[in-house]
Amino acid sequence: MKRRAFLKKMAAALGLTTLFTFLYPAIRFLSPAKSVGSGEKVTISKRDLQGVSSMDLIVNNTPVVLINRGGQGVVALSRVCTHLGCLVVYSDSREKLVCPCHAAEFNLEGKVLAGPAPRALESINVTLEGDQIIIG
Repeated sequence: MKRRAFLKKMAAALGLTTLFTFLYPAIRFLSPAKSVGSGEKVTISKRDLQGVSSMDLIVNNTPVVLINRGGQGVVALSRVCTHLGCLVVYSDSREKLVCPCHAAEFNLEGKVLAGPAPRALESINVTLEGDQIIIG
C-alpha cells in the first residue's frame, strides 16, 4: 500500500470518529428523556421519615425525592430537571425544589415556578399501607 492511500484511509477513519464523537451526544441531547416506569417499587417505614423533611431514593433507576409535608402527607417527585437533566435539590426553608444548573424552581407538586424548565417534574405514585410507604 502506498503512503498516500494509507494517509487517505487514516484521514477518513479519523473524520468518521470525530463525526461520531460530536453526533452521538447531540442526538442523545435532543432525544426525549425516558419516563419513569411502573415496575419496581420501593418500600420504607413511616418511622424513617419522622423528623426528616425529605429523603433521596432511587426508583426504577431514577433519582427521586420523597418529601414529608407534615399533616399534608408525603409526595414523591423525580429529581431529574426537565430542562437539561440536572438533579434538583429540595430546599426545606423555601419549600421548593431548585435546579442548581440553571435556577429552575418547582413547587411541591412538581410544577414549574421559574426558570427555563419546559415542563413539570414527573410525579411518582406514593401509597400508604399501615406503617409502610410504597413508592413507585
